[in-house]
Order: sequence, then structure tokens, then C-alpha cells
Amino acid sequence: MEEQGEEQSRAMGLVHLLRAVTVEFDMLGAEFAARHGLHPTDVRALIHLLDAERAGTRATPGWLGGQLRLNSAGTTSLVDRLERLGLVSRSKDAADRRRVLLKVEEKAMGLGQSFFGPVIGEVLAAAEGFEAGELETVRRFLSAVLESAGRARRPV
Repeated sequence: MEEQGEEQSRAMGLVHLLRAVTVEFDMLGAEFAARHGLHPTDVRALIHLLDAERAGTRATPGWLGGQLRLNSAGTTSLVDRLERLGLVSRSKDAADRRRVLLKVEEKAMGLGQSFFGPVIGEVLAAAEGFEAGELETVRRFLSAVLESAGRARRPV
């Protein structure tokens, strides 16, 4: 029984550490937003759009609104603001001209790289100290945490 308590305590230690990392990244995001006159939702939108591009997902305003849980008017306002700032562009989908696609512009990627690049570099350098199997274990753990958080957030 004592061993089970230690195991649970180690797992809770990971939960607390993950929460601390989340808070730090959230604070970095807030600092980035403030520095560039953005709202935290603007930053989350850019992250979703970058992730969609990396995954090969065609990001539409409707898709983005769903990711951010925004209504149509809120999404339009958000995209208009990001477009005005030169961070996002709209284009017609070549496969379906009725559909509008969203793309993160080079300006946004440059701002993000200049701000987040150093911390990403430090994380990559820290990862070099781990074996491939250890990194795979971390990836599996973080994927499971992400799925759990997604399930907890789904009900509106």
C-alpha cells in the first residue's frame, strides 16, 4: 500500500510540474500578446492556425471559431483584427471557391520566432540530454495528458 501511495505522489508531482510549465508558457504568451498589442485569444488563434498548417488541415474561419469556442461574429472580429495587423490572410480555397482559408503570414511567424525562439532553443537543448526512449516516454505521457485535458474541456 505504501508503494502505491509513493507512486501516486510521484504522479501528483508530475501534475504539479505540468501545471507550473503551463503557467509559465501562459505567462510567456501573455507577455508576447502585450508586447505586440494582441489579445490572448489572438495568440491562441495564431497557434491553432500554425498547428493546422503543420498538420495539413485547411483552416477556415468556422474551423478556427470551433477551436476557440467563438461564435461567428467573434470569429469574424478576431480574423479581421489579425488581418488588419498583417498577421493572417484570407484566400479562396482553390478546391471550393466558396470556402475561405486562413493562413499565418510571415510577419506573425517572425514575431513568434524572435520572441519564442530562445525558449524553444533551450527546450531543444534540454532534450538533447535524454535518450530517444526517454523522449518517447515523455511524448506518450504528454499526448495522454493532452487527450485527458481535451476530454475535460469538450462539454460546453
